[in-house]
Amino acid sequence: MEGETPVSSVFDSQFVSSALAPRRKTVTKIGLVAGGLAAYWPQFPHLLPQLEESAAFVRSRFESMSAEVVDVGFISDAEEAALAAETLRIADPDLVVIFLTTYLTSSMILPIAQKVTAPVLIIDLQPSSKMDHDSFGTGEWLAYCGQCSVPEVGNLFRRAGVAFRSVTGHLREERAWTRIDRWVIAAGVRARFEGARHGLLGHLYPGMLDVATDLTRVSTTFGSHIEVLEPDDLRVRVEEVTALQTAERRELARQIFTIDDSVNDEDFDWAAKVSVGLDRLVEDFRLDSLAYYHRGLAGEIHERLGAGFILGSSLLTARGIPAAGEYELRNSIAMLISDAIGAGGSFTEIQGINFDDGVVEMGHDGPAHLAISNEKPVLRGLGIFHGKRGYGVSVEFDVQPGPVTTLGLGQEHDGSYVLVASEGTVVPGPLLRIGNTTSRVDFDCHPGEWVDAWSSTGVNHHWALSVGHNAATFRAAASLLGVPFREVRGTEVVDRPVLL
Repeated sequence: MEGETPVSSVFDSQFVSSALAPRRKTVTKIGLVAGGLAAYWPQFPHLLPQLEESAAFVRSRFESMSAEVVDVGFISDAEEAALAAETLRIADPDLVVIFLTTYLTSSMILPIAQKVTAPVLIIDLQPSSKMDHDSFGTGEWLAYCGQCSVPEVGNLFRRAGVAFRSVTGHLREERAWTRIDRWVIAAGVRARFEGARHGLLGHLYPGMLDVATDLTRVSTTFGSHIEVLEPDDLRVRVEEVTALQTAERRELARQIFTIDDSVNDEDFDWAAKVSVGLDRLVEDFRLDSLAYYHRGLAGEIHERLGAGFILGSSLLTARGIPAAGEYELRNSIAMLISDAIGAGGSFTEIQGINFDDGVVEMGHDGPAHLAISNEKPVLRGLGIFHGKRGYGVSVEFDVQPGPVTTLGLGQEHDGSYVLVASEGTVVPGPLLRIGNTTSRVDFDCHPGEWVDAWSSTGVNHHWALSVGHNAATFRAAASLLGVPFREVRGTEVVDRPVLL
């Protein structure tokens, strides 16, 4: 989308300690094949070297994104295409990019699309923005006609039932590379979900029917594993945390947060101790995300555990291991998608509307994605968590002013999932000071009508709030994940089905 905030520019927060270095991300693997028609090479001897030079430039652009590039070289006929397909099948990339340097037949593309399980992106980037018509002959023109194959490949893919994605532009056109980069980022999201382990601890918040999630559906849709956890899995780990480790976690929290006077030492110690235990839980079960809720009774240990999550969950989320309260597994998935594109993703719901200012106030009583906080976040003591048992500390912050995107995982009548997004802008103004992650979001329309449109999409109770205008990137991720995409633009709901 034109005007989209580059995701590489959104993490400038000074408030996240170096001790919260993100978990190492999987390097995105790009399978690259360039091709043209063999019949041209003896006819125009200078053409192939020119096209190979363009292919080398494309490879260097992918390498500059820190992607691992599996370059199978230049193909000129169907036999070479079959060999390239087998090499890519073995390499198992996250995305296959086929560079149409000049015209080639669709029979050279089909074996690659059929044999390799990864999604395919077709790119055709002519050498410059236009031809020099006065000096060009046929050989020079052929370097500019890669796009003439695009409709042919699109027809082939539709008939073969293969998802078709393409980017047409010229070699050094940044607009085209913005679109290509978006697909690479989306491939990173897909890679993040392959083999991902989502922790689900506790039980459903009573009565929240929208939160109830079919674990089989999650696994079959996203190729991920659901690790069902008991509160006792956390309890035994918290019991092993030493006084020294608790003190060290308190000191880390003091570096990251402003500690409000409402936080008492006992609650601070407990939150720090639970935080260390959560780290151990995540490492022991190799979790990539965590959704949790446990009610507990009469101040017993499980109630205390349930009330002690917010500090540790916020620290985990800042490290790229999103944690969502109220057992909202689909929301921790949305948060993971947001984090995977480098845009944060904080646990969010509607909190109220300021009709005078035209904004929706949204956030939650934690956990927060600390890397996208506007100011040094606050730890505030709460004598009660609204609607929940227990007491303790909570995180209070406002997302950075500027463009933001909401992302939720909605569900349809047949049980299938849909990614739902809406772009807005965080604007300054008065906020609640009750230990919530409140932000004022302007969606450039009547805020009540936005709420009605957003609620009509099938999105769940909670969603991820990310920085930047990321709808186009989320749409690309939805395409590679194989789920439909639905966008709310002001008061209009626009369906974007999987690209075929």
